[in-house]
Amino acid sequence: MASTPLARTSVASLTTVRQQSLVLGALALLLFIAGNYQQAAIGFDSRFVVFAQEMLRNGPGFFPTTYGEPYADYSATSTFFIYLLSLPFGRVISLTAWLPTAIASAVMVSLVYRLVAPYSRLWALISIALLTLSMTFITETRAISLDQMLATVAFSIFYLGYAADHFKAPRRMGWILALLVLGFAIRGPIGLVVPTGMLCSYYVLNGQWRRMFIFGLQALALLAICIGVLLLLADLSGGPTFMHEVVRMQFTSRMDGSEGSSSVLYYFTSSTGNYALAYPLAILALATALLTRKEHQGPALRLVQFCAAAGLIVMIGLSIPQAKKARYMLPMLPMAAIIAAYPFQVLEGRLFAWLRGLTQGIWLLLPGLLITGLLVARHRFPEQLISIGAVLSVLVVLQVAALALLFKPQWRTGGLAACAVLAVWSSYILVVEPVERTLYDTRSFTQAAYELIKRDPAPVVLHNMGKDAKAIKFMVNVQEDLRPVFTELPASLDALQGPAWLVMDKADYQALQGTRFAALPILLSGRFDKNDYVLLRLPPAPVKAP
Repeated sequence: MASTPLARTSVASLTTVRQQSLVLGALALLLFIAGNYQQAAIGFDSRFVVFAQEMLRNGPGFFPTTYGEPYADYSATSTFFIYLLSLPFGRVISLTAWLPTAIASAVMVSLVYRLVAPYSRLWALISIALLTLSMTFITETRAISLDQMLATVAFSIFYLGYAADHFKAPRRMGWILALLVLGFAIRGPIGLVVPTGMLCSYYVLNGQWRRMFIFGLQALALLAICIGVLLLLADLSGGPTFMHEVVRMQFTSRMDGSEGSSSVLYYFTSSTGNYALAYPLAILALATALLTRKEHQGPALRLVQFCAAAGLIVMIGLSIPQAKKARYMLPMLPMAAIIAAYPFQVLEGRLFAWLRGLTQGIWLLLPGLLITGLLVARHRFPEQLISIGAVLSVLVVLQVAALALLFKPQWRTGGLAACAVLAVWSSYILVVEPVERTLYDTRSFTQAAYELIKRDPAPVVLHNMGKDAKAIKFMVNVQEDLRPVFTELPASLDALQGPAWLVMDKADYQALQGTRFAALPILLSGRFDKNDYVLLRLPPAPVKAP
């Protein structure tokens, strides 16, 4: 039988919880988009910004495009979100690119509070603090992350299933199935399978076998329909060849290891760092809860068990494919955060008291540790960390505040958690992001190169840049349709006839000694994605005399 916290919590209190969750979600969104307006796209974001730029120029389609050709690894859903947000601006900016992910993360914050607060508002707030302190959560929230969107979809489905049994909420099966379709549209088959597994684990642990079988069959039918529609749209978009590429990229390559492979235990071991503090503290809290379960029976402990089962399903299920990436574990993170914060719900027990002390001790020391780390880093990398005075001032204020809160028991726990969250996020936004965007900048070189290209138009050749790698980072800074020529080997350059513009790594240029290209003057040289790149111009072939 399902436990019912409404036996102790009034409907009015639940309404208050909902209102508070909306406020927390709004505040979280402001934090998640702070300082983000027109930052340059770098790294993995470049690909998705190119998708949105081409959609803005050429109109929506079923799949995103690069160089005017459909891209098989994703459907166009996430790109369409960015497209809609970018329409008022007439172009894609970093705010419109990141906003869908930031909204997804804010919704997750709101739902975590809504799920846990009926038991304890402190438990809910600490869960949010541990969620937002995870570095993977921070980096994915401040980027274009389909996996973060999927994590929110999965947690929303889990919440709807749980709330129907425990908070006397309507059983919104229509919404759950719609969210499964949204998950598939965002992330492909994994976007439907992961949320289904999480909700099925809840039904099994709650003894609702019939409901689990019915929902499982509905999800299986939905998966078959979604796959059929996906393949049909792929065939319409690019024919049988493109449809087979969709099957390869979205299905088989992730299973067979052609995209790389890792150990079966990769997620269980790497999450200790990738999802700190939540994951390691969750292991300690769960072990303690199991050791003392006879003393703390009740709906709060059952919620911990449900979260543990859902998180474990994600980790085991995603350990089966050969391709593994840290961000794939994002659906597990809110579960780990709720479990890690459980000691703040249980007031009795020496082990839980020790875990509370450990967690608060880390929060207390965190601003000071960040100050020390920044000072050491500036000593080692003075060119990259020139202006860190502002963030150091913020961290000093937060450290002083944390020390003062240590002597105010009423505010200690929440205050220390808030200081830790603000310290980590301010360090990331004010230090880490600017350094990354300086080191991996591609905008400066590309814009300077394209200005020269526009003055004397000719075909653009991107040499050894990879059509889906460095070339994308060049294209993201070109604000118009461009169909470059791609060459990979020096031999393929020999077939080129001028006039043409050549963009390449300086090391590749130096490797062309002894060829006609070695005599070409370097018209532009600059840093591009942490490497030195050059721009050359191949003149027209001389006209032979009759």
